[in-house]
Amino acid sequence: MALAIGDKERNAMSKKMQYTDEPLKMGERVKDFLPPPSQLVKREKTVKITLELTEKSLAFFKQQAKRQSVPYQRMIRGLIDAYADRYDDTPLA
Repeated sequence: MALAIGDKERNAMSKKMQYTDEPLKMGERVKDFLPPPSQLVKREKTVKITLELTEKSLAFFKQQAKRQSVPYQRMIRGLIDAYADRYDDTPLA
């Protein structure tokens, strides 16, 4: 007879744990390796411009941005940044 999904786990969870009165040993403290929240959001200097888009393109970006819960301008900026990064042939220092 085949076990149903979760049967094996259910049996393991029903086992009783045996605890002892041994003192707990503290493990080695790990240095915090995560950046602070302020460094998680990439802030770059921006410049305001006027850009004309087709109604079709703007509708697309607004729809996609709404699905992702982000401003459509940020999505367009991300697309342009990705394109510039991909085709930038400036030699690295």
